[in-house]
Amino acid sequence: MTTFDDRESAFENKFAHDAEMQFRAEARRNKLAGLWAAELLGKSGDAAAEYALSVVPADLEEAGSEDVVRKLAADLGDKASVDVIRAKLAELLPVAKAQLMSEI
Repeated sequence: MTTFDDRESAFENKFAHDAEMQFRAEARRNKLAGLWAAELLGKSGDAAAEYALSVVPADLEEAGSEDVVRKLAADLGDKASVDVIRAKLAELLPVAKAQLMSEI
């Protein structure tokens, strides 16, 4: 194998790793957002955990996080605006990444 092939393989591996980490971070962010929303809805304990886990697959409907925003907005009603939900998602992504990095 040539040096070029080695570099190409390394870049492909890094791209795959970065994509997987981004997916995991977004899933963790969605779970954290679900816990936040559950608290606003007055859920606690197992009910909050169950609700948080229900938010994670909502992100698989389409690219981007708008599907999560729609789910949370529908569930929360007047407890949080769409802008507040988007801001919370933006706030939680670095938290989720930090949690994942601490687990490695």
